[in-house]
Amino acid sequence: MLMNASAICKHCNINISPTPHAQTLWCHGCGRIITVCRYQETWKQGKVVFETKFYKHSLRQRFSEDNCQKSLITSTVKHMHSETISSWEAPRGKRALLCGVVYSKQKYRLKGTFNDVNNMRHMLVEHFKFPSSSIHILTEGGPYFHPTKRNIQAGLKWLVKDCKAGDSLVFYFSGHGLRQPDFDNDELDGFDETICPLDFKTAGVILDNEINDTIVRPLKPGVRLHAIVDSCHSGTILDLSYVYNLKDKTWMNNHPPSNAYKGTSGGQAICFSACEDDQLAEDTSAFSGKQMSGAMTYTFIKAILENPDITYEGIMISMRTAIRQARATGCLLKRLFRRNILQEPLLSASEKFDTNATFNL
Repeated sequence: MLMNASAICKHCNINISPTPHAQTLWCHGCGRIITVCRYQETWKQGKVVFETKFYKHSLRQRFSEDNCQKSLITSTVKHMHSETISSWEAPRGKRALLCGVVYSKQKYRLKGTFNDVNNMRHMLVEHFKFPSSSIHILTEGGPYFHPTKRNIQAGLKWLVKDCKAGDSLVFYFSGHGLRQPDFDNDELDGFDETICPLDFKTAGVILDNEINDTIVRPLKPGVRLHAIVDSCHSGTILDLSYVYNLKDKTWMNNHPPSNAYKGTSGGQAICFSACEDDQLAEDTSAFSGKQMSGAMTYTFIKAILENPDITYEGIMISMRTAIRQARATGCLLKRLFRRNILQEPLLSASEKFDTNATFNL
């Protein structure tokens, strides 16, 4: 039984006494209605005190209980239930999952990822006519679910849930990426690529193998997926079978040495990556002069908005040119030990296609 529950409204500092499973609270001081996300908390014998954030309006809530024993389920409301994400309606037609990980209060915090997801959403809605209701965002700002590992995994499953011919799917990720040794013999360079969710230090990273299994393999005939991944080491993050060589204008084989199947179930997957597998990606204000953003995300959106009829190859040329020019002027891409960092965006696909085709989502 929960004892001594209390809350303080951030807006007027009035004490509120909620019930443990309340879905909404009414502040009798300022009259605001606060929506509370359902949660389960960690309880150990003795006194437990923690802080949570609530959806829509922030409250600082403190709970304490003496001499109670409950098993560990989850830690805080910040890590929203993946079960809720799994219950999202899967609309026909256009659908998108946008993930921007800030890593708040960490020394490796990224300042541009929240801007990235908002800019990407704006482009999808205004330029490609995605219904707002068909776009779900995972990030640490605003009324959104946090991009924890479980939430991203659930979001990826939602993205391809019940997909049918004619559906256009978009997966966008802006955050950190890592690589680690490959023990399955399915990587030509001997390394698996990964994306880092908000809680990757405790929950672990998400490997390219899992991403391929979750959103590439289920694609049925007539379904098309575009992935845009703005992170370090993201070149072959979807483990797609072909990589485009922009210089030679040819598709290169990226089939795994193990001969493991990495293709679709008849659909098409295309991925724009911030850099090659052994390169780093930049979070910078060099392009806008003010707002922080991923170099890849900014140049990707800019290329499309400036030329509505741009081709896949045209996007790649525009991004690489803009990043190279910025590097040449010394505006970005210098990090530890003052060394220059090479960032070359990469295009990969589940099957070869004509890159002179007009880009569309």
